[in-house]
Amino acid sequence: MFSGLLKLLRACFRPKADRYGHTSSDSGGRQDGLLWYKDSGQHSCGDFSMAVVQANNLLEDQSQLESGCLSSSDSGPYGTFVGVYDGHGGPEASRFVNEHLFKHLRRFTAEHQTMSAEVIRKAFEATEDGFFSVVCRQWSMTPQIAAVGTCCLVVIICNGTLYIASLGDSRAILGRLVKATGEVLAIQLSTEHNASYESVRKELQSLHPDDPHIVVLRHNVWRVKGLIQISRSIGDVYLKKAEYNREPLYAKFRLREPFRRPILSAEPAITVQQLLPQDQFVILASDGLWEHLTNQEAVDLVQKHPRSGIAKTLVKTALQEAAKKREMRYSDLKKIDRGVRRHFHDDITVVVLFLDSNLVSRASSVRTPKISIKGGGINLPPNTLAPFTVPTETGST
Repeated sequence: MFSGLLKLLRACFRPKADRYGHTSSDSGGRQDGLLWYKDSGQHSCGDFSMAVVQANNLLEDQSQLESGCLSSSDSGPYGTFVGVYDGHGGPEASRFVNEHLFKHLRRFTAEHQTMSAEVIRKAFEATEDGFFSVVCRQWSMTPQIAAVGTCCLVVIICNGTLYIASLGDSRAILGRLVKATGEVLAIQLSTEHNASYESVRKELQSLHPDDPHIVVLRHNVWRVKGLIQISRSIGDVYLKKAEYNREPLYAKFRLREPFRRPILSAEPAITVQQLLPQDQFVILASDGLWEHLTNQEAVDLVQKHPRSGIAKTLVKTALQEAAKKREMRYSDLKKIDRGVRRHFHDDITVVVLFLDSNLVSRASSVRTPKISIKGGGINLPPNTLAPFTVPTETGST
């Protein structure tokens, strides 16, 4: 029966040769079907590898790597910034964050003349405010934009310090060498805001003590107000401002009773720690990867495989697991086109940052070449992946 379904899917949704049946390349990466990747490159503190596979009809995952000056002032500091933005409800919020968050960070870093948790918090707040202004302007014509949002995971390496900021359920993992045994242990760096965690449900219940339905279990999945799994995001204005939770927003997003305080938050969880000589690499990925791999499995793969192409290896391993769970071959999964592919796995973004301890210790004061890469094929020819248009802020530069 399943083989018959596969034949039907192949017949109806086989990628066209002129759209996906080639491998193209440019300075920003390569594309092979629905897979975009950059096997290797150098950031201010070592090597890196990136990969993105598309499942949704419109790519909702966005990502970027920025290396060099982290300030709008040429005086520094210098370092590496990586962002993974897992959108939902549409690509608009993740695209907006991909375009504006790093710009805000550079501006606040210049104002404070240093990198800090406060600089990161201000950059997140400015990005949230900017997207809200987009929703305000577009509400009358496209009200569903109020139900578009994105998770946001950021890792910054500056002055030997590792900054991690997160909203939602993307994840950052550190691989740390244990010298006594030679093992590399997985250490989770990021905090996840997903209602599947009891701590998140308790937080929501403490913030909304008068609402017995702030979290609801439906079809064995915990959701905030029965609608969304994450409790923090950029966007999702329909659950932050009551005036946008009404017609003409689709009925499935509207709550029966008006709310007095925001249900979701845009306050990032930020942690700061010094990098140690035994810290080998950091893996950042959207939750599409972690649905199929544990933290330690991902670290073991990075440790045991060549650095070049390791992000692609992680993505392909996750896809192989997704195929296995559906009792199908990986080669058959690859033939299923975007949109239909979402029934088998999510968009997946992976960035692996390798850490050279010698470079980490001096990177903030040494001028390094500017590197700017947007993942997911944004720099590739038009129509090879999702169309790319970015909502702009009023008065933005």
